[in-house]
Amino acid sequence: MTKFTHKPTLHGRKVVLRPFTEADVPVMAAILDDPDVLRFTGSDEDEGGSADESAAAALHTWYTTRNDQNDRLDLAVVDRASDEVVGEVVLHEWDPANRNCRFRTLIGPKGRGRGLGTEATALIVGHGFEHIGLHRIVLSVFAFNPRARRVYEKVGFVAEGVEREVLRRGDGWADATSMSVLAHEWRARQDS
Repeated sequence: MTKFTHKPTLHGRKVVLRPFTEADVPVMAAILDDPDVLRFTGSDEDEGGSADESAAAALHTWYTTRNDQNDRLDLAVVDRASDEVVGEVVLHEWDPANRNCRFRTLIGPKGRGRGLGTEATALIVGHGFEHIGLHRIVLSVFAFNPRARRVYEKVGFVAEGVEREVLRRGDGWADATSMSVLAHEWRARQDS
């Protein structure tokens, strides 16, 4: 049993992070079809469209099995003001020997511009360090998503380097920045 087996509910002032339920699947389908979500996650706009029966079935399977995974933590981001799911936060690609994992998030249109993503990021990162015992959490953010980069910097992530031309966008290429935060850096920020 790993510390990823337990799927907690985390409470913040603006958001609640909780395990996914079957009722969340259509909400997440709509969020994943949002053009900004598709763009900022590096997805092809043709990848959206859960209207396709096989894509809808795959999405249903994906979200209804997240709570069964013992090597990752996927949580729904719920806006406390509306009690609506507005996105997700994920710790994944766990490396138990080095106590590292990757972080990713996406916030749909109803959750943007009010600090929900910042609080959700801080909650799951804090959980990763304080309860799972992680040493390092890493992410990648595309150069065309400066708003997300500012959120990550506010939470304590530090740029490590540029991943050059990792994503084809139309006729051009986009870079991404690799960022990480370490457990001792997190603790120092909490103590200050």
